[in-house]
Amino acid sequence: MDEKVIATNRKLFRDYEVLETLECGLELKGSEVKSLRDHKANIDDAFARIEGNEIYLHNCHITPYEKASYFKEEATRPRRLLLHHAQIKKLIGKVSQRGFTLVPMKMYFNARGFVKVALSLAKGKKTYDRRQDIRRREANLAMKRMLKNK
Repeated sequence: MDEKVIATNRKLFRDYEVLETLECGLELKGSEVKSLRDHKANIDDAFARIEGNEIYLHNCHITPYEKASYFKEEATRPRRLLLHHAQIKKLIGKVSQRGFTLVPMKMYFNARGFVKVALSLAKGKKTYDRRQDIRRREANLAMKRMLKNK
């Protein structure tokens, strides 16, 4: 797959347990695409929310393009995600369950040049889950060191 990654959510795997991922389009205005081509986006604190029969991406920061004359948009405005109606219904059913949320994993240009968002259905981790992950990671590193030394 020929994709050019614009931004990734580095906090995702630390704070959430990812259950499912799907690709969706992003409705942009004016010069936001040019700003994205310069990699001026941040999705670390972004989340998606269902409003009516549509899904919107909130807290996604796209820096306004400097050379734009009058198409300057607000940097963190809610942006509509483009999904099929059946996909939206499926997500509504899953997000209505307690503890599930929609979080963007990465934003990228696909092979055709369209901006896409990899949207994840995730469940928030508790503090003890994070500690278990750290213990597991440290144990794996210790085993690798022991095997390397032998």
